[in-house]
Amino acid sequence: MKPGGDLLALALLFSGLSLVAFGGANAVLPEVHRQAVDVHRWMSDQDFAALFALAQAAPGPNFLVSTLVGWKVAGMPGAVVATAGMCAPSCLLTFWVAKVWDRYREREWRIAVGTGLAPVTVGFVAASAFVLVRGADRGWPLAVVTVASAALAGFTRLNPLWCLGLSGVLGAAGAFG
Repeated sequence: MKPGGDLLALALLFSGLSLVAFGGANAVLPEVHRQAVDVHRWMSDQDFAALFALAQAAPGPNFLVSTLVGWKVAGMPGAVVATAGMCAPSCLLTFWVAKVWDRYREREWRIAVGTGLAPVTVGFVAASAFVLVRGADRGWPLAVVTVASAALAGFTRLNPLWCLGLSGVLGAAGAFG
């Protein structure tokens, strides 16, 4: 694909996903993954999982993964285009919808829409987790670490950074192959 074609593809991808990213950028991660890995073949599963991990480790908003995908595809211009695509459409829509949303806060339809969007958001985020686990867990030892980390994070008050640190120590010691 020609260089401008990648930038256009990034702009179209992230602009469209921006408008349906209920729950943030992580909610549309499966589609970002599908487009970046399967459709455009910009990167491998492992590359995508690594970019996501880097985006989550960095301080800042969760849409940084779009910036990193753009950077991987087309350098600095790709990072700028992907970030603008992920942020601008949803910001403009949110600005407009917020006025209407507040005006009708007591209406039944508004309550129903808010209630209906909650499970959609949970489903999007769960699908994102599935895509990331599938790309990162290349064997049963890694799958065990993922399940144990998710259980500890979900059912205890343990800071997830302890799971990350322990996994890093195990990886450095060669426990995963």
